[in-house]
Amino acid sequence: MHDDLDPDGVAAVLLASLSVLVRRVRQVPTGGGLTMPERTALSHLERSGPTTSSALAREVQITAQAMGATLSALRARGLVERRPDPNDGRRVVLTVTEAGVQALKNKRNARAELLARALTSGMFTPAELEQLAAAAPLLERLAQNI
Repeated sequence: MHDDLDPDGVAAVLLASLSVLVRRVRQVPTGGGLTMPERTALSHLERSGPTTSSALAREVQITAQAMGATLSALRARGLVERRPDPNDGRRVVLTVTEAGVQALKNKRNARAELLARALTSGMFTPAELEQLAAAAPLLERLAQNI
């Protein structure tokens, strides 16, 4: 690292910039009808696989009651289903349905399109677009090392 680059300063600037980007992307309506808690629950279920409501609530750090309400809404729309736990027949695990996977995909595609429109708005030079493309894998690696 160059002597003039302060890791603490770089960290502060990155955190501030990424926070603004994420907040803006989340604030702009993209359709799809998923609330933030619903999207969070679906995303975690998709990544981690079948789990219980209480385990999911702990993972996303909300109350079991709030998670129950979120999951009830998702089940009513056919985005999540309950199944017997294969390891303990007394428990029920939740899984994302194909419709739930599609709802997440639609939401992700809408957000990617939002970013693509911003990138192609003429506000970025080709060199800046190259810099952003080069930074993406570095940001991913940074996220994986936190």
